[in-house]
Amino acid sequence: MASWRRSLPSLPLFGLLSSFILLLLQSSHHVARAANIVDNAHHSLIRKPTSSPNVLVFQEAPSFRNGEACGSPEISPIHISMTLDANYLRGTMAAVLSILQHSMCPENFEFHFLCSRFEPEVFSSINATFPYLRYKVYRFDSNRVRRKISKSIRQALDQPLNYARIYLADMLPIHVNRVIYLDSDLVVVDDIAELWEVNLEGKVLAAPEYCHANFTKYFTDLFWSDPSLAKTFEGRNPCYFNTGVMVVDIEKWRKGGYTQKVEEWMAIQKLKRIYHLGSLPPFLLILAGNIKAVDHRWNQHGLGGDNLEGKCRSLHPGPISLLHWSGKGKPWLRLDSRKPCTVDHLWAPYDLYRPSTHTLDE
Repeated sequence: MASWRRSLPSLPLFGLLSSFILLLLQSSHHVARAANIVDNAHHSLIRKPTSSPNVLVFQEAPSFRNGEACGSPEISPIHISMTLDANYLRGTMAAVLSILQHSMCPENFEFHFLCSRFEPEVFSSINATFPYLRYKVYRFDSNRVRRKISKSIRQALDQPLNYARIYLADMLPIHVNRVIYLDSDLVVVDDIAELWEVNLEGKVLAAPEYCHANFTKYFTDLFWSDPSLAKTFEGRNPCYFNTGVMVVDIEKWRKGGYTQKVEEWMAIQKLKRIYHLGSLPPFLLILAGNIKAVDHRWNQHGLGGDNLEGKCRSLHPGPISLLHWSGKGKPWLRLDSRKPCTVDHLWAPYDLYRPSTHTLDE
């Protein structure tokens, strides 16, 4: 069988819509292997999800095969980690499809999903939608952070699973030395292997930096007025980065004890209230000004608007490899309400949700 691939170059805004429409018309071949669930819980390939009225039904994704230039999936896997939750499952499905669809070597991906509770219907949906996806699911114990979380400006940011990214080094297998962590409210429109191959230059983390942003606003006046706290950034030129798209050197994270460093700042936050935004500020406190900066096209973030109202926003100028609906507004909710923002139509081609009661076998 002839191999097939589809990848896009970095896209300017005017080319995105037409390219997405073309992509929908393409057929492809399958990525990955059978599902592998940790905690000794194995799920065979299930064609129909449970009958619960709360379970979303998705159409089966096209199948994908490696291009001729790809190495063995067993020798050169690309590790992707995401959280897995029923409330964001629709976004996760779209994100996975976008990654596979634009990859030259889709069979080389291994997904690592972090979940806070055992939801068989979610795994059934993944198996039915991506029958040969190589993935593992890891149970994140919410009690690890429940008493460490301080109330933020938006309830969604306070969910324990939002903090699971801090514990990647503890949860992933020891042979996983590098991982791309991605939020569930994004789609990739380029071959993410390019991001995977970034030279970290000895840094523990790579992400787009935004040095034009007002860095001081991410912390309270109490933080900046306390010399013992403010001196945290001495000798650094701290810039904002978004933790929804990160390449992490897991081995360096483990050796550097970064999980413990984040937890220490969370403890200070609990006592003094030094920031407002959930799991992001501790990353900034530890790593801002000391990461490997990558091109902004790898995180066109903020498409969900601000954290309070989620008003529509336009794309920033320049090439795009990843679109990220960070903020309150999520594209699937706005599309369903028939009040979408313009950018939400860029997410829609990857939506595998079937708004009906029909089963996936029909």
